[in-house]
Amino acid sequence: MNNLLIGEPPLQVLPSLAKIVGLNEAIVLQQFHYWLERSNNTRDGYKWIYNSYSKWNEQFPFWSNATLRRTINNLEKQGFFITANYNKAGFDKTKWYRIDYERVSNASAQNEQTSCSKCASASAQNEQTNTNRLPETTTETNNNTSDNKSDHIQYKQIIDYLNEKAGKHFKNVESNKKLIRARWHEGYRLDDFKKVIDNKVLDANDANSFFTDKYLQPSTLFGNKFDQYLNQQIKPKVEKGTKSYGGVEF
Repeated sequence: MNNLLIGEPPLQVLPSLAKIVGLNEAIVLQQFHYWLERSNNTRDGYKWIYNSYSKWNEQFPFWSNATLRRTINNLEKQGFFITANYNKAGFDKTKWYRIDYERVSNASAQNEQTSCSKCASASAQNEQTNTNRLPETTTETNNNTSDNKSDHIQYKQIIDYLNEKAGKHFKNVESNKKLIRARWHEGYRLDDFKKVIDNKVLDANDANSFFTDKYLQPSTLFGNKFDQYLNQQIKPKVEKGTKSYGGVEF
């Protein structure tokens, strides 16, 4: 009788998530999120995970293969999963998955408008007390799992830094937080946001650049080109007529 009680790391699911997407879908979505945070497979600026259905089924032994396929397909149809094929062999049709975190955030926001405060409190309590996860049998290699834990999103620090560097007065409102949240869930952190801001402030000050002061706003900086801006090599502006010799300007 004791083997039916909890003696192994349990699967975790929030009731509020199950209410939005369905119980089976919530279990799979949460498990995929767990492994995405620990994935080293980055393609096109996003983290991805992959597995065959038989391997995924090892993590959900209480379902038939057909039930698991149907659940994953439902999440894909609802837009919570984005799929791709980055396999080296052309004949390899194994799907790669990532979560559309913006889609999850939007669904959560819609649900919060109709949910009671008691449900929100229960969700928060459940999130704090359920921390253990089922070991993965995925075909990918996962290293440095402790380095990939999600930190508290530093909305205010990012907005304040943008205002300081760009001379703006943006507010820490939901429209701006939504953009920051999307990039944060993709694995970017405070230093990345600061570097993007620094890069584009320098860019806006360059007379030869198409990027001007009017583009120094969250919707542009923290949008789909965030990774491109982060990796942009921008040289500091040198005043005309300034020359140097041996490190000394004259």
